[in-house]
Amino acid sequence: MTTVKLMRVGAPGAERPVLRTDDDRYLDLTPVTADIDGAFLAAGGLDRVRAARAAGDLPEVDVTGQRIGAPIARPGAVLCIGQNYAAHAAESGAAPPSVPILFYKASNTVVGPYDDVRIPRRSAKTDWEVELGVVIGREASYLDTPEQALTHIAGYAVSNDVSERAFQNEESGGQWSKGKSCATFNPLGPWLVTPDEVGDPQRLGLRSYVNDEPRQDSSTSDMIFTVGYLIWHLSQYTVLEPGDLINTGTPQGVALSGRFPYLAAGDTMRMSIDGLGEQRQTLTNA
Repeated sequence: MTTVKLMRVGAPGAERPVLRTDDDRYLDLTPVTADIDGAFLAAGGLDRVRAARAAGDLPEVDVTGQRIGAPIARPGAVLCIGQNYAAHAAESGAAPPSVPILFYKASNTVVGPYDDVRIPRRSAKTDWEVELGVVIGREASYLDTPEQALTHIAGYAVSNDVSERAFQNEESGGQWSKGKSCATFNPLGPWLVTPDEVGDPQRLGLRSYVNDEPRQDSSTSDMIFTVGYLIWHLSQYTVLEPGDLINTGTPQGVALSGRFPYLAAGDTMRMSIDGLGEQRQTLTNA
């Protein structure tokens, strides 16, 4: 199969779809689709992209100086897994979970990989979380096995599950989404990379930096619940639809641990995952 890295380029709400090639060229995808979204994925869009590329039907475009948007248009759902790395659970003061912990983020939190992240009003505990993001490619409901679940993935991306810990833990009312759904709290990208290029999703290094100082440095091999297991498990409780985003958990090294200060205006965050690229944000006040 031909590997695919999908991007969306342009101003917020006016992004156009682009294919990044292995030799760092950029091809216009508008002959194939108006956008990269759930409808595109559900209708076999990735196969159409491969066919158009093989036929030479995608003109080259110059993206120099243009904003990079999230690689998938606003997801129908953003499903997040909590404490999915044992060391992170420990630094959070919790035992490793015996079943996946699920919470949701508002889908309007998803922004581009280089967009500013806004510290919410009243916030004193804004935190970073590098995560492997998984985008669903076809409907998943009552799947039989974790192995079958892997065939429902459209691609992977770097995801930053930004969190406000006081909202999450002290003002939560018993559920985490208040601390997860603030505006700009899910930078995603720069690319959506298809599974054939990624290979084993449990063998990816992931890292984060604040002001270019190392914070997180781990591997998806340390996940408690694998990507396939998570999709299988979630499909027993909800219908996963094309374009939905799953954030699969973060490793140790966040501010919640008490080892690092929380974020402040002017700070920068940088996140990277092997083969999926790097993103960078600057913190501003809301």
